[in-house]
Amino acid sequence: MRADLSRASVQERYQHLLTVIGSERFLKKQGLGNEVPFFICPYKPEEAIEMERLQKQLINKLAQNGIEILEINLYDLAVQILKKEGDWDWCMEEEQSISKTELKEELQSMLDIETVLTPAIKEKMNGSGFQVMFISGVGEVFPYIRSHNVLNNLQKTAKEKPTVMFFPGEYTHSLESGASLELFGRLHDDKYYRAFNIYHSEV
Repeated sequence: MRADLSRASVQERYQHLLTVIGSERFLKKQGLGNEVPFFICPYKPEEAIEMERLQKQLINKLAQNGIEILEINLYDLAVQILKKEGDWDWCMEEEQSISKTELKEELQSMLDIETVLTPAIKEKMNGSGFQVMFISGVGEVFPYIRSHNVLNNLQKTAKEKPTVMFFPGEYTHSLESGASLELFGRLHDDKYYRAFNIYHSEV
């Protein structure tokens, strides 16, 4: 698959994603070696609304083809957790009065990726007969939830079925620096090596 597909039209990307994700090769995790079945779908931040629509179309079309998608929106999940634990109202009240750094630290504690967020994702996985998991909402939860930390913590939990993370930025590979997730195309969201760029996937 050509390397510049991420710059193709949204419709072309949709067709590629539909073909790849609906393929037996993808669903059976073929051709990955021993790597975890994690895929990054990068897009320009300004395309967020179009990509949200694309995700919904993908989920609906794949469902028509008998493929169930479990969609995890990190922002929606974070709100659910905060409300369930009784922390949401506190966050709303304190947001104006405490510093951004303090708020970030509080949220990172309440939504600890290893002990809170990952178990919540696992619970949703256990309650679904899905074949592929979509992770979205990455930009909305930055900086208190970092995408590479989510992927690192899901490596054991989500290794049985493919996961696609929709990422508002770039997933770059270079010999010098390895692979890195660059949120919004500007912020290095640290290094993460074990995911594949879904635009480079073949059927």
